[in-house]
Amino acid sequence: MENAYHQTVKDSAVQYFNEYLSKTEAAFERLSEAQVWQRPNNASNSMGNQVLHLCGNIGQYAIASLGQHEDTRERDVEFATDGGLSKAALLEKLRNTVKEANAIFGQLDEAELLRKRNVQAYHYTGLEVLIHVVEHFSYHTGQIVFWAKQLSNKGFDFYANVDLNAKGK
Repeated sequence: MENAYHQTVKDSAVQYFNEYLSKTEAAFERLSEAQVWQRPNNASNSMGNQVLHLCGNIGQYAIASLGQHEDTRERDVEFATDGGLSKAALLEKLRNTVKEANAIFGQLDEAELLRKRNVQAYHYTGLEVLIHVVEHFSYHTGQIVFWAKQLSNKGFDFYANVDLNAKGK
């Protein structure tokens, strides 16, 4: 029988992945094709690069490591690319990557969450990999949303139906 703690962790990862995907989609909706590949400055990446980077990271950490698939990531390409993919193609790539990762999360058992494995230069348990990939997706979603706000001069209503002033008991 599955440990309730491990099931909650896996369910939370899926929930957060779906939330970050939704926010990224909302950000892309208000951008032109050119804006997706626009870099804020020479030290920063475009939103297109951010999506390619997310797909690479999720592919390496969640799909290859947790899912025990071959690691085919070409990290440098994620940042060197300066176009060639439309908004729709980028989002479809991200949606497919998230869908595959979410399926893998659901299949993880306690042994896989506790097993150590090598990812990049790190030696992590499956749980550490899961935490990393969720926080990494969050980090870059924030960058994408911030840059979309800058370019559109408009905020988002992600929490319009939530009372963020409510106190927990």
